[in-house]
Amino acid sequence: MTVDWNGLAELMRRHEKFVLTTHVRPDADALGSQLGFAGLLRHLGKQVKIINASAVPPRLKFLDPDGECGQLGPDWSEQSVLEADCHVILDTSSWVQLAELGKLFKKTSAVKVVVDHHASADDLHAIDFKDVTAEATGSMVFDLAESQGWPLTPTMARALYCAIATDTGWFRFPSTTSATMRRIAGLIDCGAEPAVLYGALYEQCSLGRTRLAGRCLSRMMIDCGGRLAWTYITLVDYRETGAEPTETDDLVNEGLRLAGVEAAYILIEQPNGNVKASLRSRSHLDVSAIAEKFGGGGHRQASGAMVPGPMAEAQVKILTAMKTLFPT
Repeated sequence: MTVDWNGLAELMRRHEKFVLTTHVRPDADALGSQLGFAGLLRHLGKQVKIINASAVPPRLKFLDPDGECGQLGPDWSEQSVLEADCHVILDTSSWVQLAELGKLFKKTSAVKVVVDHHASADDLHAIDFKDVTAEATGSMVFDLAESQGWPLTPTMARALYCAIATDTGWFRFPSTTSATMRRIAGLIDCGAEPAVLYGALYEQCSLGRTRLAGRCLSRMMIDCGGRLAWTYITLVDYRETGAEPTETDDLVNEGLRLAGVEAAYILIEQPNGNVKASLRSRSHLDVSAIAEKFGGGGHRQASGAMVPGPMAEAQVKILTAMKTLFPT
């Protein structure tokens, strides 16, 4: 899809006070695209605040060495949000994913801008710059910078590299193209160090996370003639293994390692009693359609939703829905 980068650049030049936000429980693409976009705005001499509904997960704090990404409440007041004349929402097009920040955005007449690569979308009453063919929102920020000849600092390059690398499964997913690797080459030229960043992302697991992964794998179940795999995590698991809730990232992909499996999911119990469902698939299977049935969304091959608990009921609902991907 073609994005009007000149239009977005002009909008960035026209406004002065920006608040950038992203979805709850931000991942590396969310944070990386925010940090990259913030750097471009500062290059233009703009005032920028990064305000999210959730704190930066401990394992991703290396992306934000200067502590730019703050949380509404502990770090920033509601007034800090409302005084901006432009709100830029990155890596989501969902009101639910914005949580309390979405409620604030509805109160203000400030210009709203969405920069996103997800197919699922609500009407955020924003100016949309979307490309559902992009492998990551970080790729879109890189393309914006390149289109305007704007420089990337080493910190920005590292953030955008991690955004793209994680959303492509370290370049394993079908979304990876030759254009992806040209972007990656450009980011390396600007200071991103692949070996260092891989170590920071994937080789800093706690003992608790390792124990949690073992428990999660021991529960792996197979259905639909070996084509569907799934597992789950409860709140008790965190207490008994010493893991943190933020340490569940990427566990869903373990199901896809099994021979013959075409789709996998993991269910994660939340403190409020709901259950987070993370869905993944290969090839032609569209798990975003399943997520949308439960008010969620995402990509064809990587989506999620929040399902009402308790866990036993959520297991039945998601398993029943996922089975529809494999009609007999």
